[in-house]
Amino acid sequence: MKLAKYPLASSDNFTTFEFTSEGTKGLIHKLVRFQQTNVKGVYNLAFGDKDNTTGDIDDEVVSNNGDSEKVLATVVATVYAFTDQYQNAWIYATGSTKARTRLYRIGISKFLAEVKEDYEILGERDGDWEVFKKNIEYDGFFVRRKRQKQ
Repeated sequence: MKLAKYPLASSDNFTTFEFTSEGTKGLIHKLVRFQQTNVKGVYNLAFGDKDNTTGDIDDEVVSNNGDSEKVLATVVATVYAFTDQYQNAWIYATGSTKARTRLYRIGISKFLAEVKEDYEILGERDGDWEVFKKNIEYDGFFVRRKRQKQ
């Protein structure tokens, strides 16, 4: 994706990333965290505004900072950085609301050709998984970096 992205700061193990959104509502600190699930090799992608009091992710606040494409491109950059370190990891992502999940689906669809060059992408629908297709409403997404050909 040849989109503008925000500079990232990463934890030592590349599971937590922080960046600052700059837009119409000012500077908003964002967090992306890849959380190990109870299934080996499967990580949940958690994303949202950084709560300045707790330091945790607030995935329910609506920032509307006018830079959603740049924010999503930055989140995608964290997926690349994470999968550089954890090459066999599956990443599960879904929005905290149906509207956010739809936003993620639209973003994936918009850049599907590029994303498919590097990632396998599955969509979850009614509890089943299928290869991601445009114009289908999904409940969540699974992505994994394709293995590099030697």
